[in-house]
Amino acid sequence: MSKTRVLLVFGGQSAEHEISVISARSVYAAIDASRYEVVLAGISRSGQWVLEDGERRLLEQDEVIEGSGVPVQLGAGQRDLTALDGTQAGEGRFDVVFPLLHGPHGEDGCVQGLLELADAAYVGAGVAASAVGMDKELARAVFANAGLKQAEYLVVRRSAWNVDRTLIMSRIESALCYPMFVKPVNLGSSIGISKVHNAESLQTALDIAAGYDIKMMIESSVEQARELECAVLGNDDPKASVIGEIIPGAEFYDYTTKYIDDHSQLIVPADLSQSLKASIQEMSLEAFRAIDGAGLARVDFLLPPSGEVFLNEINTMPGFTPISMYPRLWQASGIEYPTLIDQLIQLALDRYREKQQISLSR
Repeated sequence: MSKTRVLLVFGGQSAEHEISVISARSVYAAIDASRYEVVLAGISRSGQWVLEDGERRLLEQDEVIEGSGVPVQLGAGQRDLTALDGTQAGEGRFDVVFPLLHGPHGEDGCVQGLLELADAAYVGAGVAASAVGMDKELARAVFANAGLKQAEYLVVRRSAWNVDRTLIMSRIESALCYPMFVKPVNLGSSIGISKVHNAESLQTALDIAAGYDIKMMIESSVEQARELECAVLGNDDPKASVIGEIIPGAEFYDYTTKYIDDHSQLIVPADLSQSLKASIQEMSLEAFRAIDGAGLARVDFLLPPSGEVFLNEINTMPGFTPISMYPRLWQASGIEYPTLIDQLIQLALDRYREKQQISLSR
């Protein structure tokens, strides 16, 4: 029986490039080699796709460098990477794609749209779910329509901020109270996020967020809140994992505390009542269904002393190292890392076969 060829795509054009490489390195090391043959394709920061021309060499670097492999492209209707000069790339044929890409141009529907045009099976959410999940403003609107509780917020466009800062500051301070969080609308891994306590720090935070996106979200801080996360796995009949808790090593769980220092604690499972666990799991599934998720997602929550649960955000391609929260939550739920990878690939193939049935019936 021939092995299923899995195209592992990583790197990308977002600020989360290095995190993507780390996730891909972990999946490559853990995937069941008796069932799957891995094809490595990295995307450089400028967007060039390069195909691995030596065993795992692309993953030995912290980032994907142009020229480190064969430059390739993926065209409509083809499940084979082709060299830019038009010749066959040699080892670019694949059966399913695992796009381990985080952030804009990878997790936001762009690559998912390319894979749809290529008629390829791929792991994770589709075009619409990826786009909504990445755009915090759109996700908030969808979650509000589903009746899911969220913190108060405003969204400001960079263009408006640059034209009249006094007006924007007045709007924010009239609608929300300090402390607040300022975030780029389309980014993950806590990049560009600031917690602010006064007008001066608010202006600085807006400038920082504006360096990453054309839209900035300002939201009321849910003070003294516990940070909880739940993993979702499945397509039409998704399952929710046990609940995990993050105890930040700083004022909030920022990029440094996530990836650089080791001061944060990840507690799995979280110490919660059965009713709270069930409520958070159900909210996770509701959020997943609301955006029409597929494959996987991690849903994040805030739990203040009042006991009222706030949905914070959904991540349609969460960090995927063995120590990342998503795999840890499923490990605590009885699914080990290699098995989780296998299930995600099979879910991708199942969804592709279902789509093929629709095409054939037309």
